[in-house]
Amino acid sequence: MRRFIALILIAFANVGTFAAAPAFDIKNLTLSWEVVDNNYQNKQQALTALIITNNGTETLPAGGWKIYFNSSRNFLADAASGNAKILQVNGDLYSITPNQNFKAIKPGESARIDYICEDIVINYTDAIEGPYFVFDATPGKGYLPGNFIIKPLDPKYAGLVTPEVIFNQNKNITDIPADKLPKIVPLPLSYQETTGTFTIDKQVLVNVINKDQRYAKEASYLKGRLEKLLGTEVNKKDPLSSTMKIINLYYKVGFGNEGYELSVKPNAIEINASTPTGAFYGVQSLINLCPSVTGTDRPNSITIPCVEVKDSPRFPYRAVMLDVARNFQNKQQVLRLLDLMGAYKLNTLHMHLTDDEGWRIEIPSLPELTSVASKRGHTLDSKHFLPPSHGSGPDFSNKAGTGFYTVADYVEILKYANERHITVLPEIETPGHARGSIKAMQARYNRLMAAGNKAEASKYLLYDAGDQSDYRSVQYWNDNVIDVSLPSVYTYVERVVDDLVAIYKQAGAPLPAIHFGGDEVPAHVWEKSPAFAALKKTHPEIKNTGDLWYYFYGRVNSILKKKNIKLSGWEEMALRKTTVDGHNTYLPNPQFVNEGMQVDVWNNVLGDGQEDLAYKLANGGYKTVLTCVTNLYFDMATYKGWDEPGYYWGAFLGIDKFFSFIPYDYFKNADVDKQGRPIDRRIFVGKQRLTDYGKENIIGLQGALWAETVKSPQQMEYMMFPKLIALGERAWAKDPAWTTELDSAKAKKLYNDDWSRFVNVLGKRELPRLAYEGGGYAFRIPKPGVILQDGKYQANVQYPGMTIRYTTDGSEPTATSPEYTAPVNATGTVKFRVFDVKGRGGNTAQGKENDKPAA
Repeated sequence: MRRFIALILIAFANVGTFAAAPAFDIKNLTLSWEVVDNNYQNKQQALTALIITNNGTETLPAGGWKIYFNSSRNFLADAASGNAKILQVNGDLYSITPNQNFKAIKPGESARIDYICEDIVINYTDAIEGPYFVFDATPGKGYLPGNFIIKPLDPKYAGLVTPEVIFNQNKNITDIPADKLPKIVPLPLSYQETTGTFTIDKQVLVNVINKDQRYAKEASYLKGRLEKLLGTEVNKKDPLSSTMKIINLYYKVGFGNEGYELSVKPNAIEINASTPTGAFYGVQSLINLCPSVTGTDRPNSITIPCVEVKDSPRFPYRAVMLDVARNFQNKQQVLRLLDLMGAYKLNTLHMHLTDDEGWRIEIPSLPELTSVASKRGHTLDSKHFLPPSHGSGPDFSNKAGTGFYTVADYVEILKYANERHITVLPEIETPGHARGSIKAMQARYNRLMAAGNKAEASKYLLYDAGDQSDYRSVQYWNDNVIDVSLPSVYTYVERVVDDLVAIYKQAGAPLPAIHFGGDEVPAHVWEKSPAFAALKKTHPEIKNTGDLWYYFYGRVNSILKKKNIKLSGWEEMALRKTTVDGHNTYLPNPQFVNEGMQVDVWNNVLGDGQEDLAYKLANGGYKTVLTCVTNLYFDMATYKGWDEPGYYWGAFLGIDKFFSFIPYDYFKNADVDKQGRPIDRRIFVGKQRLTDYGKENIIGLQGALWAETVKSPQQMEYMMFPKLIALGERAWAKDPAWTTELDSAKAKKLYNDDWSRFVNVLGKRELPRLAYEGGGYAFRIPKPGVILQDGKYQANVQYPGMTIRYTTDGSEPTATSPEYTAPVNATGTVKFRVFDVKGRGGNTAQGKENDKPAA
């Protein structure tokens, strides 16, 4: 009977979702957003406008409704137009409520709401997201407008990167003939092309030369890749042929865990390695030697140069962090990422599976984690699902907002990764960034309490109902931190860990560590928690809420140690808060330094005071992964321009920032601050430098894709590729000479030569390959550089080998427009655009007939 009553209560709680639609059809509305003034009142703020246009035949009433939308920015509550109020609901969700000054919108008319954003606008990511209407009469249901338009920023606002700036950045790139380029990326430790070639055709024999067949999986992988390239089965010996071409995989000692040797001679190829991982990387280098196959027709044979390669990685940990919590990516997209991670010798996929906005992996013991926290739709109480975030809209149909991996999905991901010698590191965010799990466990509590099972209901609760602590996270949530004073929190952690262990065991995949987050816990959490007050009475060592940090991670570490799993986390996990001369500061926490924990350090924002944090932790004894926002964040915008998506709070970050990163001295070539302005090098005075001991603790690099702005598989690939190739280069290849050269002029020359080599490899080998690999990757195609000189436009491209096309009538260039081969007369409106081998174009650069020659 209690269960029946509970179901009735749930049905009434959701009644708004099924309520009849209002008389006015919101599909007849078009919403448009624009910047009115990007320097409003001579301040670093923007006056923006939301314009509502009625395309229907009925009048939109002056009130009785709200507009909800998402934004990562803050707003003044009272609309500058005086006809509405903008209030934050929670997190990035806001509401707009019309007031008595708002007028009904008749058919064919428009209304305008001007409001002030407390930041200027740089790119289209700064616009509001996912606006929808909710009527007062049906508060549980949201309605999307028929169209939402984001109007471009007026070019009059200065400070954005122009085509001329891009041209001057590109002009130092040397065009290198394709046959002079190394054929393997990342650049091997030793690479030498010798005399002759080897031809791969259907007769080639892939062979494992060791009795125990320890490299049989790698040989099978190679055979499959060659068959895909040729479009036919290999290992077919022609009885009429007098020659036999063989690829042998040998087990030999002395190459280390991931090292290999590749020898290509005219009639035989040898791959020597001491481990299956090393053999796999030898196979990847052999595949990389093969020229890209474009189009659908498969060649009868592929010719590769004879080479001698000896190779091993610089860093043992080479990772990609993929956030699927903020916006979800399906299983197939993760498999596509794993393919390229294997190709470019990256060995760890860090899956950010949980956050405030979503929980993305099935935990069979706790079904609410996905039945509640994997869904986003219109709700103000989060009792049955989470609210819209990052523009996911009012219902579950948005695939970026709603979704999770079943156990079967995740097992498939693990097996696929294992075949490519990639470890999948799961991240379960705690104690902050945990709103999804908190609300899911509250839903579980409500369900079991309604069934009369109080003891079971309380077993996994993550917050204290009596906690009156007032806080706001960096992302504006006020209820997203787990109360670590509760005993039930550790029951929950152990339950989640046990289910993860079972999933990895089912997949036959290693689980050496679990990442438990730890970043961005706001001030004032737990201060008014009854559970915290009770804990202090029984634990005299806990004197303030700061001490809960070490209590929590000490207990989590103990849970993991019992299962032979290492604790991994963000930098805050390894820090202890203290004071120096009365000022708050953070130092490496001696309590955990010998526990084998691994910390990922992201915070080195130039000018914010923590530039040396990674070096402090490494010098202090912590195994440190550099995930530096200045150089290794995929989600930062490539440059300061309207047409480049992404955040930029930490840096503007093009592929050159990945390539130019100096892990052991990233101060050395830091040239601009987070706004793209020339750096004031005084910020490095007094900062810790990396000691020789500290170098031993830098175990690797990690590129991070936070997904607030990533709404589709195509957007994911645009943000990650080809930057991921530069990440692989810097994590695997030896330290380049330009990183340690003391003469600045020589260092600059060495860097420019190396940069030219790399971008030529991208433009002439790797990107043509990726245009067709796996059906084609949506990698970012660079915007062309354009400059006006002597009445003509000159154009260039960041990746030599790509094609620039143009038009002179103001139309958008297409794959059939004239190819740029010489300067173009500056008459009419001239547009330039870069295309890949498949005919896919990038962003357009435009010149106008009233441009003046450069001085």
